[in-house]
Amino acid sequence: MEFKKIEKNGIICAVVVADEPVITDAQSALDVLMSAKYDAGTKNIVIDKKLIVEEFFILSSGLAGEILQKYINYGGRIAIYGDYSHYTSKPLKDFIYESNKGKDVFFVSTEDEAVDMLTMSR
Repeated sequence: MEFKKIEKNGIICAVVVADEPVITDAQSALDVLMSAKYDAGTKNIVIDKKLIVEEFFILSSGLAGEILQKYINYGGRIAIYGDYSHYTSKPLKDFIYESNKGKDVFFVSTEDEAVDMLTMSR
């Protein structure tokens, strides 16, 4: 795993670059956050949804809640980009909708949108 640093509006984002999932449980998610803090100097994470285990998107597993709570506790922010159109779960769609109204967790289509969500002034 590596990070591509992107700075926009004076805010740095760490874009995760990897060939396989790097977030598989709460501890690995925290490792990504801490690595970004030390390697890229930021707690703003941009990640392709393909780099997160599918279990994250099954809300009943509790994994998403556990991971996102850790990020908030440690001051991290995350924007996950990819195609969400194949998900039919109403709770997941509601969760994505509500998350996108906040300031810490975003679900968007592209890497550029993910960077925009973390770097725009609110």
